[in-house]
Amino acid sequence: MSVPQWELRARFAVSLADLYGQEVPAYTTLVDVSRAVNEDFVAAHGADAERLGSISRVTAERHGAIRVGSPVEMAQVARLFAGFGMHPVGFYDLRDASASSVPVVSTAFRPTDVDELARNPFRVFTSMLVTDDRRFFDAATQERLEAFVAARELFAPEALVLADRAAAEGSLGSDDADRFLTLATASFALSTEPIDRAWYDHLEAISAVAADIGGVPATHINHLTPRVLDIDDLYARMSALGIAMIPEIQGPPDWEGPDVLLRQTSFRALAEPRTFREADGTTTSGELRVRFGEVEQRGIALTATGRDLYDDLTAEVDRRLAHAPQGTTRVAVAAEVWREHLPQTETGLALAGLGFFRFHATGTARPSTGSGTVAGLAELLESGALVAEPIVYEDFLPRSAAGIFQSNLTDEGSRDDDQLGTPYDLVRLSEVVGITIADPNDLYAAQQAASLAEAEAALGHAINTTPVPTQENASV
Repeated sequence: MSVPQWELRARFAVSLADLYGQEVPAYTTLVDVSRAVNEDFVAAHGADAERLGSISRVTAERHGAIRVGSPVEMAQVARLFAGFGMHPVGFYDLRDASASSVPVVSTAFRPTDVDELARNPFRVFTSMLVTDDRRFFDAATQERLEAFVAARELFAPEALVLADRAAAEGSLGSDDADRFLTLATASFALSTEPIDRAWYDHLEAISAVAADIGGVPATHINHLTPRVLDIDDLYARMSALGIAMIPEIQGPPDWEGPDVLLRQTSFRALAEPRTFREADGTTTSGELRVRFGEVEQRGIALTATGRDLYDDLTAEVDRRLAHAPQGTTRVAVAAEVWREHLPQTETGLALAGLGFFRFHATGTARPSTGSGTVAGLAELLESGALVAEPIVYEDFLPRSAAGIFQSNLTDEGSRDDDQLGTPYDLVRLSEVVGITIADPNDLYAAQQAASLAEAEAALGHAINTTPVPTQENASV
């Protein structure tokens, strides 16, 4: 019996969740609360609750996060995840997204095909330590880091061979599938090997993230994130249970308009028992706080124009918050800024060219105005000849990811910004991974373009999608 990649991916997500739940019991609480939040949200909002994904998909959805220490390890991760039909999408530089010391660049491995996302959208945010960045590591530390990482083996060679076969053939036989899942899951279990105390402390003084990557003998799941339909409700319920949450929800604010991009929060990193090797060779027991429980609420993917506006609004929030009275929250300021500059409806986002949508001809109505070979998007939507289905944002935000990291650090570490950083971008990280990393905007744009082409064929004429300025459609 053959097991297709989507099923391998779904089983992998469940297997990792079981593992992480055993290692971090508070994660199980997070999942239970997330499920209750989603059920209550659906009960209160009906069909509208599933506007951005069916409840079955949302409840099953997870994203994981791991960290690796070198280009070799990153390339091996790419091979492993390719076996599950997960491909690198997006480039994230967390080094400059936070004032704290977070010396990593990242991508996310996920399905890219719409049907594959619908079957199972499991994604893993994967960060790589930039060991040659002099803002963080001097030459001696870099040399030792690279030697330490090179000496370890994160993935069993058999796991990579099975991954290559699954990627090439699109499936595995039942026995091979079971073996692949066992090996892949074991790769991300928390190691019980002793940690060199002096080496870990040296790295932790530079960056807690660097220590979690280059100061331990193996990688592990850093967090495994469920998706909720109301993250504010989740935050309140977790706090009521006495679970310490980070100070605020990262990303866009809660407001009365459309949800866009991604909102994230987490419970604080918990103390976990670990074994240390001391300078005299003895082993002792201790604790580390590096793993936390993250949760997310996903919104509509924004176009390049929309992302530029989002960045401008984020900067405006920073500016206003700096001059706001003490006690003013970022969320309150952001909601005010959002109301001033963003359309308050999905239709408004579509007409302004700020959000990505799939457009479908209904076949039951015609434009109320206009004629000829071109019809305007606004009149088609208004007449009901066309409906706009929002495309869910499947990716991440560098500042939000860095904010989650920073909020869970026990110390901000050290960095020397007088030094030059090692340049990285999507192209360079693609060379490291060994696979071209997809630009998420290209994927969303292709979905929208395909839907428009189908709609035009069904309607028998072209559709004019020239953006309408935000001020003209804000009340739509």
